[in-house]
Amino acid sequence: MKRLFWAIAIIAAVLVLFVWVQRELEFRAERLARPLPVELHPIVAEKSQELIRRAEAIGIDAAVTEGFRSIERQNELYAQGRTAPGGIVTYAEGGESYHNYGLAIDFALLDENGDAVWDIERDGNDNGERDWFEVAAIGKELGFEWGGDWERFRDYPHLQLTFGLSMRELKNGWRPEDTME
Repeated sequence: MKRLFWAIAIIAAVLVLFVWVQRELEFRAERLARPLPVELHPIVAEKSQELIRRAEAIGIDAAVTEGFRSIERQNELYAQGRTAPGGIVTYAEGGESYHNYGLAIDFALLDENGDAVWDIERDGNDNGERDWFEVAAIGKELGFEWGGDWERFRDYPHLQLTFGLSMRELKNGWRPEDTME
């Protein structure tokens, strides 16, 4: 009788495990089949606009110069300074940037003519602080990670909102909606 009990228990456990594995594989396949985003995530877009408003409120004209970036565009930028003319502007190939998932923006300061200014020492609002760092601080208050804080490659124009997702998770089909309640 004991043997029959254990045989049934083992068969039941194997069936439960089989069903669980099957469901997990279906869930993963569904996630991997999701298309890449084609625009900024709505929360990132909203926070980007708030960034510009807050900067303007302290006398700094800034603009988002790039948000969502296609894989092709990312590869073009990656080629710059390597196989294409110009200096290196990114170390991320296509699919390796939060821009590719609609979770990152680049910003620039604007001069009185509305032209982009890339001078990180600029103090256009004459308050004794560098405008670039003031805008970055606003971004961090809004929840963005700032590329200027990175050790390997300081990317001063870059802000990203990861929602706690790693690049590996994004490449495996996870999206911020999966982690939000």
